[in-house]
Amino acid sequence: MSAPAKAPWLGYQERGTRGATRFMKWLALRCGRGVARLALYPVCAYFLLFSPRARHASRQYLELALRRQVRLRDLWRHYFTFAATVLDRVYFLDGQLALFDIEVQGLEVLHRTLAGGRGCLLIGAHLGSFELLRNLAIEDKMPLSAVMYENNADKITDVLRSVNAQIASSIIAPSAVDTVLRIGERLAAGEMVAMLGDRFAGSERSVMCRFFGRDAAFPQGPLLLAQSLRVPVMLFVALYRGGSRYTVLFEPFCDEPSVDRATRAAWVQQHAQRFADRLEQLCRLAPYNWFNFYDFWGKPAN
Repeated sequence: MSAPAKAPWLGYQERGTRGATRFMKWLALRCGRGVARLALYPVCAYFLLFSPRARHASRQYLELALRRQVRLRDLWRHYFTFAATVLDRVYFLDGQLALFDIEVQGLEVLHRTLAGGRGCLLIGAHLGSFELLRNLAIEDKMPLSAVMYENNADKITDVLRSVNAQIASSIIAPSAVDTVLRIGERLAAGEMVAMLGDRFAGSERSVMCRFFGRDAAFPQGPLLLAQSLRVPVMLFVALYRGGSRYTVLFEPFCDEPSVDRATRAAWVQQHAQRFADRLEQLCRLAPYNWFNFYDFWGKPAN
């Protein structure tokens, strides 16, 4: 286990302007997805040329995920996949799911879990599209809250909220004083709460796991929360498969963990490694879908 550390990704400032982001939203909703996707080409070219740290991080990750030398076209595909999923968030928030071919796997398992009235903690990663999960929950009439750190992407967040103002009420800030209380209340009401488990933030404690054969820091928070609230946990991911295709996966992870103080650290280590192992498998399945454009394997400061 490691002591609280400053998260490296918090130091990466969001690039671009609000004006440019608003223009992309306008283009997407006024001119359609086909036209808006054409605009992604110069945007991706710009960021590929002028974001050396992100480019280095992309290359570092892709060499591990692809198990070969990374070419320029691989970096381009990584950037374009990220840009495409950000663009599609506009359509998801606008309720235009009919534009997409969406395959959902494991939804019946999620329904059975929620039928017990205990609520469910969903743990995902910066892999594919989180917004798609929100819209599926709305379509299926399943209340969903998201624990999200939004400050490092406030320009995109502000524009997306202008598409759907209701998303603000479903977001729980991870650093708020009443965060755990709000999460507990929503789970006790039989609702879903979603968290991303591949980045630690602020003073959050992390645990070191093997990820693509190297040590990397993963947050303890989601697992400690599952322990303290004793709620079932499922993994989720919405992978972008190219064109208009997405595959959404729901998988059981653990059921109402009951762990005593003596074995808590070992349980967290075991399950964090399980999460890292499954994330690695999913990254190999859809390597261009993982969007952590910083030195993920950098050691956290003690």
